[in-house]
Amino acid sequence: MGGQKTPSSSSSSSSSSWFSHFCSSALRTKPINSPLDTILVSRNSTDALVRRLGLLDLILLGVGASIGAGIFVVTGTVARDAGPGVTVSFILAGLSCVLNALCYAELASRLPAVVGGAYLYAYSAFNELTAFLVFGQLMIDYHIGAASIARSLASYVVTILEMFPVFKDNIPSWIGHGGEEFLGGTLSINLLAPFLLALLTVILCLGVGESSIVNSFMTVLKVVIVIIVIFVGAFEVDVSNWSPFAPHGVKEILTGSTVVFFAYVGFDAVANSAEESRRPQRDLPLGIIGSLVICIALYIGVCLVLTGMVPYYLLGEDAPLAEAFTSKGLKYVSILISIGAVAGLTTTLLVGLYVQSRLYLGLGRDGLLPSLFSKVHPTRHTPIHSQVWVGIVAGILGGLFNVHVLSHILSVGALTGYSVVSACVLALRWKDKTASQFSSRWTSAWREGVLCIVAVACCGFATGLFYRFSASFIFLVVAVVIAILATAALCCRQTYTNPPGFSCPGVPIVPAVCVYFNMFLFAQLHHEAWVRFVVLSIIMVGIYAFYGQYHAKPEKSHA
Repeated sequence: MGGQKTPSSSSSSSSSSWFSHFCSSALRTKPINSPLDTILVSRNSTDALVRRLGLLDLILLGVGASIGAGIFVVTGTVARDAGPGVTVSFILAGLSCVLNALCYAELASRLPAVVGGAYLYAYSAFNELTAFLVFGQLMIDYHIGAASIARSLASYVVTILEMFPVFKDNIPSWIGHGGEEFLGGTLSINLLAPFLLALLTVILCLGVGESSIVNSFMTVLKVVIVIIVIFVGAFEVDVSNWSPFAPHGVKEILTGSTVVFFAYVGFDAVANSAEESRRPQRDLPLGIIGSLVICIALYIGVCLVLTGMVPYYLLGEDAPLAEAFTSKGLKYVSILISIGAVAGLTTTLLVGLYVQSRLYLGLGRDGLLPSLFSKVHPTRHTPIHSQVWVGIVAGILGGLFNVHVLSHILSVGALTGYSVVSACVLALRWKDKTASQFSSRWTSAWREGVLCIVAVACCGFATGLFYRFSASFIFLVVAVVIAILATAALCCRQTYTNPPGFSCPGVPIVPAVCVYFNMFLFAQLHHEAWVRFVVLSIIMVGIYAFYGQYHAKPEKSHA
């Protein structure tokens, strides 16, 4: 009798075994293979994507993802509060994005040239569960963002069509303008949005070469239009409109930089094209940083022209740039702006759908999602199943729901991804990780480093809250001092290696500053975005616990 197991002890043992398996699975990491070996293997694999993208393609991919219709709208809306100082807002936001881009560039150069981006980096530097959580936050942003952009694109297309008399006031709202609402606004039917999504999905399924041609053409078109806008507007500038430069003080300029930061989001799309880049170790860092620099220059040019043409307090809310040119009798430029908006939204949507499919492909290969997502077409060399899936999800959301109302919970994925990527640079640089994998001394130092990164992140979030709610200056100082001490500990208590390929300068200070500022921005988001982060994280842990941990492929990972 004494040797028999009671039901309660058996249940307890089973629970302990399940939890032990969950922890060991969640802490698995992805081995870092040689980038050159990865390229050689992928060229001989039938399931690999084809390497067709050159440096120019990657730069245009980044510009296409970053600059949408927002360049014609966001610049003016922020200028109403920041005044001519909106130019400084864009410069500050651009510089912070450059720091994030340096972190992306190092990892894109150092890690295997396969799909995954921030998910892959988190898997290699931290663990399987962290990577899965990063994927979840990114994917919600991409799904909702694609549906919202598709609706905006449909509205702009209808606006251009209505310039022709035959279509004027003859296009019903359920086709493209907003949407026909049912059930008290729960449903909002829009037929043009899913049609446009289906068209772009077909282009992406045809092959990366075909989709790259479309993206390159549309991106060049919108950049040319922006340059024309800047050039024409420069002759209408009245320098007296730039005074006072900061009418509402420096705080509004800083607040403006937190808003316009998201206008640059998209350069990270280049990192997800690693498996389709001809020379990833050279071209990915150049593509990431080069596309961002071009975007910064274009945004600054539009800001200077806009605030110089019209006094900041007279700028319109919905279409400030177009209204500014119309007020100067240059209506043809307003038409160009509409065309540029269509081109901008098209490329942003195209690249967004492209990135989503590559992320699904990466998780399908790793077993964290069904193997269906890992299939690559044998002749088109595109992940057709993943591509069609993201098109269907975006089509349903964009065709049936007014997803614009969810815009306030977006940007969580981007900030999460940027913060984790910056932390990955630090974790992968800590000396002798692989050589001392089972060293208790190394493990202790590694944990101490992770705690320092967490401290910097928490201080960044706290500083953002104190700034947002105008708390006492003392609280701000305390949060900043703790962050500085944590960064100092990263400098003095850790040893860093020099990675092969592109190297981010100023490690560990630059990555720590990125984490701090990204979390500062996280605190500026709507409180419902914070709720979304927590709820989605819990859901993703549940999915991992009941599916991911059992289907992930341990042979491609090491604990």
